[in-house]
Order: sequence, then C-alpha cells, then structure tokens
Amino acid sequence: MQADLLTKVILPLSLFLIMFGMSLSLKPADFKNVLAFPKALGVGLIGQLLLLPIFAFLLATAFNLSPEIAVGLMIIALAPGGATSNMFTYLAKGDVSLSVSLTAVVSLITPFTIPIVTAFSMNYFMGSSSEFQIPIVKTIIQLMVITLVPVSIGMWVLSRWPNAAQKIEKVLKVFSIVFLFLIIALIVLVNSYRTLFLRNFRTQLVFDHH
Repeated sequence: MQADLLTKVILPLSLFLIMFGMSLSLKPADFKNVLAFPKALGVGLIGQLLLLPIFAFLLATAFNLSPEIAVGLMIIALAPGGATSNMFTYLAKGDVSLSVSLTAVVSLITPFTIPIVTAFSMNYFMGSSSEFQIPIVKTIIQLMVITLVPVSIGMWVLSRWPNAAQKIEKVLKVFSIVFLFLIIALIVLVNSYRTLFLRNFRTQLVFDHH
C-alpha cells in the first residue's frame, strides 16, 4: 500500500467516520456545559498552546537533539490535536464535547502561532531565520472537514433518529478500536518497507562504486 494512499485517503476517511460515530452521543447541551464552565477549556488551551511547547523545548535542549529534530519536535508540540485526540478521548470515555471544543478553538489559533514559534525555534536551534510558511486556510479547512463537519452530521442524526444513532455508535466504536491498531500496524509496515528500500539502495550504491 502506498504511503500517499494511506495518509491522504484512508486515514482522513477513517477519522471522518470515527468523528461521526463519537458525535452520535453528543447533544448541544454538552457544549453549553463546556461554555458554562470555561475553566476546563482554559486549562486545556494553556496546556496545548503554552505548556506543551515549553516541555518540547526543554526536552530538545536537555537531550541535545539535532537542530532538524528539535525544530520538528517543536512543530509537533504546536500542532492542534485534531481528530485523533478526540478519538482517544472517546475511547477513554472522557469529555468528548470538551475535546471537540478544544480542537475547534486551537485549530483557529495555531495557524498564527506556529509560524512565530517555529521561526524562533529555527533561529535558536539552527542559527537561521529561514522562511517558514504554513497554508493557513488549507489547514483550517482540513481540520473543520475532519472534525466539525462529521460532528455536526452525527448530532443531527442523533436528534432525528436516536435509536438508529445508538446502534450505529456501537458499531463505529468497535471500528475505532480496530482502526487504531490497524493504522499503527500499516504505518509501521510502510516505514519498515521504506527503510529496507533505502538500506538496499545504499548497499547497491556502495557495491556499484567498488
């Protein structure tokens, strides 16, 4: 299986279905409760936007990571949680409405914070102010499509057909667990194949050189 097919087609579609499935248990009142108690939302935003990048910076400094890996770690720490964080929250029986709310808010903030912090990271770790760009509109649209659209559809289905929604949710919850293990296995296989190919390619180059 090609890596592009896995990451650009299978993964987004699967995450869309998972988000749809977990939203079949959500009601508008759940989001009203989040707004009624903003402390949890505030703590989540501080952890995502402030504490996580600081922790990543301390790790990169403490372990003396290479400049490229250090900058990559900072970018990962700054990236919004997305659909996968909502999936883990759902499987762990956490507050899904809070997780979805955090995803929505953070996805609107990080396209503006990522370039700033990444530029600082590149200047600090690489000694360079190389230009860094992120497709802001494209990033927001992708997060909205994979997160907010299926959640809205699922909540609408629950309001219209609650019995059917309950049955579909049970099926998609099993799918979420199976998908989680399957996607990890596929990623390992794809990267193992790529590593093996590069190793053989380098060996062949050495052999041809001699």
